[in-house]
Amino acid sequence: MGIFLGTAQFDCVAIQFMYPKVSEMSENRSLECSGACGMAKVLIVDDHPITRDGLAMRIQMESDLEVCGEAEDVVDAMKAIEASQPDVAIIDISLKSGSGIELVKEVHARFPDVRLLVWSMYDESLYAERALHAGAKGYVNKRHVRETMITALRTVLKGDVYLSPEYSAKMFQRLSRGERIDDRAPERALSDRELEVFTHIGEGQKTSDIAESMQLSPNTIETYRSRIKDKLGLNHTAELARVAAQWVLEN
Repeated sequence: MGIFLGTAQFDCVAIQFMYPKVSEMSENRSLECSGACGMAKVLIVDDHPITRDGLAMRIQMESDLEVCGEAEDVVDAMKAIEASQPDVAIIDISLKSGSGIELVKEVHARFPDVRLLVWSMYDESLYAERALHAGAKGYVNKRHVRETMITALRTVLKGDVYLSPEYSAKMFQRLSRGERIDDRAPERALSDRELEVFTHIGEGQKTSDIAESMQLSPNTIETYRSRIKDKLGLNHTAELARVAAQWVLEN
């Protein structure tokens, strides 16, 4: 069980903060789930098979949870959700084909009863707020997944919002001090798609690679590059690459 800390209103999202405690398996994407004995059905969306398997194994250790399916991309995820009707879907932000945040928006719109839990290698300060606005009920950093995922799952299944205690504390500090956020910071200034492109740039990917990964045309990626430079006040492509690389390194 978590320790209830309170409720705060943050950018139009009411959040209950919980301190967590802690508490294996399928191969492919459309495992059948019975949902018997009150077990909650969990679907995993991640483009790394080993990561999916490890998380599925951990979830299957719990008597009240079962993995009902897996998917590696947006198309498979939508099919799996429609077929298995999970109680909660765990979605990685960084999918090789498509955006996890865009997937959260689509699932939330089409399947509003499915609770959504985002997990990512990126720090919560970058994507947690976006994930909540997109329709997610929680955010888990992959670096802490062993200690927090089960608690996070049970929290969102109850209808509450899950964020880590560290990030919750930072948010409370911001609210209590009335701190202002730098609106030119990439995580604040850019749209979801722009931030995704910016992240790929910071990882050293070329326009053609980004276009393939996001399933967009190279011209569209170049348009995003131009918008990003304008919003961040950058003048040159080399400057964009440097700033993006530094941002990815720091986060």
